[in-house]
Amino acid sequence: MQIKTMFEKPIDRKIKGVIKVGQKDEENIFQELDEYVVTDELQKHFREFFNVYNDGITTSTDDIGVWISGFFGSGKSHFLKILSYILNSKLEVENKDNPGEIRRPIDFFKEDNKIPDSKVIADMISSSNISTDVILFNIDTKSENSESEKDKILEVFVKVFNEIRGYATEYPFIADLEKKLEKENLYDQFKSTFESINGETWEDGRSEFLFNSEDIVETLVKINFMSEESATRWADKAEANYKISIEKFAKEVEEYCKSKGKNHHVVFLVDEVGQYIGEDTQLMLNLQSITEELGSKCHGKAWIIVTSQQNIDSIVNVKGNDFSKIQGRFKTRLSLSSANVDEVIRKRLLLKNPTAFKTLKASYPPLEPILKNNFTFTDSAEMKKYADADEFAHIYPFVPYQFNLLQYALTGIREHGALGKGIGEGERSMLELFQESAKNWMNHDEDRLIPFYTFYNPLHEKLDHSHKTVIMKAEKNENLNEFDVNLLKALFLIKYVKELKANLDNLTILMISHLDEDIPDLRKKISKSVDRLENETLISKNADTYSFLTNEEQDVNREIKNERVELGEVLNKASDIIFYDIYDEKKFRYNNRYNFGFNKAIDTIDSGMHKNDVGIRIISPYYDFNLQTSPQSTLTDANEDEKIHNALKGLSDEKNEVILYLNKDFTVFKEITEILQIEKYLRIHGTEIKRSLRDAKQEELQDKSSSVVILLEKSLKQLIKSFL
Repeated sequence: MQIKTMFEKPIDRKIKGVIKVGQKDEENIFQELDEYVVTDELQKHFREFFNVYNDGITTSTDDIGVWISGFFGSGKSHFLKILSYILNSKLEVENKDNPGEIRRPIDFFKEDNKIPDSKVIADMISSSNISTDVILFNIDTKSENSESEKDKILEVFVKVFNEIRGYATEYPFIADLEKKLEKENLYDQFKSTFESINGETWEDGRSEFLFNSEDIVETLVKINFMSEESATRWADKAEANYKISIEKFAKEVEEYCKSKGKNHHVVFLVDEVGQYIGEDTQLMLNLQSITEELGSKCHGKAWIIVTSQQNIDSIVNVKGNDFSKIQGRFKTRLSLSSANVDEVIRKRLLLKNPTAFKTLKASYPPLEPILKNNFTFTDSAEMKKYADADEFAHIYPFVPYQFNLLQYALTGIREHGALGKGIGEGERSMLELFQESAKNWMNHDEDRLIPFYTFYNPLHEKLDHSHKTVIMKAEKNENLNEFDVNLLKALFLIKYVKELKANLDNLTILMISHLDEDIPDLRKKISKSVDRLENETLISKNADTYSFLTNEEQDVNREIKNERVELGEVLNKASDIIFYDIYDEKKFRYNNRYNFGFNKAIDTIDSGMHKNDVGIRIISPYYDFNLQTSPQSTLTDANEDEKIHNALKGLSDEKNEVILYLNKDFTVFKEITEILQIEKYLRIHGTEIKRSLRDAKQEELQDKSSSVVILLEKSLKQLIKSFL
């Protein structure tokens, strides 16, 4: 049975996977509402939201702020968009597959029994029947300034409020003029007169104010709205003289609601406000003041609903200021969890037909011990396994751990700027990533599992250039094969995931692609692959952990590898670690009465004055040590370890030294060499590289140093034990 034949609905059908808030996509709304899955968690959020929102319909309230939080890809933008559909009293959608079938958004929830709770449905119906202007937008998209000079939140709110009423958005002072003309019943006359003078419609011409200012002045004079002198003076100083305050804006919203009739509502639905605010306390205060003023003046007729990756408590705590007021402004807080995403993907995408479900369920019992053993991660946060046969049948060909891990990966990638600007226009939802991955494997048989690296492909086009070019170059690298590139993709996805250690054991799990995978064989394959990737400077190794390198990081790593380190420096560093960090005793305590000084050395290098009768000498793997020089070595037919043991015993007796031979610990000395190279590079070039790269190298240096101490201590303990 092929994977594609298992699903209730075609896995390759067109699904609107990217929720682009603010983008017009009417033709997809019917499918979006029809396939929207209301999980138990979402039903609670619908209940809480509409219960609170109805207070603004039936009574007066100033609690008009709603904060929706959740991981990147958790569905918060989708939830926000669905709310916008339900609250839009004028919206009706047609089924393009069945022309003539027209439904209101509330019908999908009531008639299709998406929400069985009659009280929630009643509140939703009440809310959807109220005259409402729904203003849904991504705040970053609507802001015209650069990342370093973001618009105040008030300016963005003014812009979208002007836009919904048909006023100018590029220049708020032009919108201000339009409102005054409309108040005097001169707006239509103004537009027709301008077109007769300029040749363009007013809607086209107003965006070119600087070029059309003379025609605007002439128009204002012709309709007797201003004298020529006043109109000219206005045009010269209109932008400079324009001022808007939060109080004035709130008053304008209040007057607008009243002008539209009793109980008219305006709802601002703002996507990704947390990301937009970032660490800017002024933007946070701006949002707080707008919410407070709209609540005070509009008494529940104007609402602000925002989404953010962070919950509001974590944002205000990070800033270290007293933001108790803004916490009070957003009393309604809805948090979307990973469980919500799991359930949506299972029900909307992975639902199996009866035959496939029975077949998969029946195949699970003999596979259970293998699957539970194969998907046991080390040094990681909780990574789920298949709970039982039902879960296996529900989510096959995926594995439970992939839901949480992909969310961690997307959040980390986005927070570190690896996703391009396009992703800010709407979340690339988990649903789309799972669908695209399933489509890539749909022609395989049921003995396959989708490995984690497959999630990379749907993300590729949206990645930052410095990240995706690494993969693109690797694909063309003749020293690498397809498996190497796929492993590199997996390492990229988990680069910023703190919850998972990228060691060989865990990488093996991420690369599993068969139900009966030969794990030892796969592990060996990965071990060879990471060596090739490291040789190509595409990844770095720190102790037993591997890390994907961006272009900038690759450049720095190449320069670090070129730092010259002499063998004497390596041995001196090893000596310092052994005799100062691990064993820092200056004298050997024989008993309470006798203490003996002892010499310390590594190879032929002494640590301190060599003046005592006894000592400890460490022999490194670099030392040309011939076992046959020892007169005590007579076991020529014995195995190598026994020969070494006897030889060292003999040499130790001859020289009054405890001699420990680190003949198998090249890895430790390689790590020490890299420590010295990083130290040299940072000392010489540390101020020349980006702070984030410098900090990362400092952290790597600390990790390597700690790891070397642990490895050397472990090796020395084993040698001493065998020596005795």
